[in-house]
Amino acid sequence: MSTVVMEQRKRIHPHKFTLWVGIGSILMMFAGLTSAYIVKRNQPNWQTFELPTFFWYSTVAILISSVTMYGALNAFKAREMAKYRNLVTATLLLGIAFTAFQALGFYQLYEQGTALGKTVSVDFLYVIVGLHGAHVVGGIVALLVLFLKAFSAKTRMYNSVPVELVSIYWHFVDILWIYLLLFLLMIK
Repeated sequence: MSTVVMEQRKRIHPHKFTLWVGIGSILMMFAGLTSAYIVKRNQPNWQTFELPTFFWYSTVAILISSVTMYGALNAFKAREMAKYRNLVTATLLLGIAFTAFQALGFYQLYEQGTALGKTVSVDFLYVIVGLHGAHVVGGIVALLVLFLKAFSAKTRMYNSVPVELVSIYWHFVDILWIYLLLFLLMIK
């Protein structure tokens, strides 16, 4: 193999590089939000709150979806397309379940009188969890594209880069949710 081909194989794909830059930006945003949360919680008017039960259900959904996404990527690379289709479908449905549970969690907060604009602590909760939810919705859109391509009769291309990109992003939003959940539990 020539030196040029070996050098090209060592390079990161441009789309992956862009994704990692985006992930770094998202991490910086959440680092800023959680830092501001820590600073603000030392103010005298800070009120604590209990996280809704539905947030735990959403956690289970996103953890399982990470496992199914991992399996989907492996199935795609092994060219086991029937298994890939099933696992992408499961990941998509679990992602939708995650957002549904999150919405139910916010409704549960609202029913308890913990509404947006009531206290700074609740506002932070809505902003932090809401922004994470927006990023999950972006991941669901990407999963929907994979789903449609997986079941399309026209597409028979076996380029694993798109599946790898969605997989990286999906695992990222999973890990980010676990971090945020633990943060909100420990730093009241």
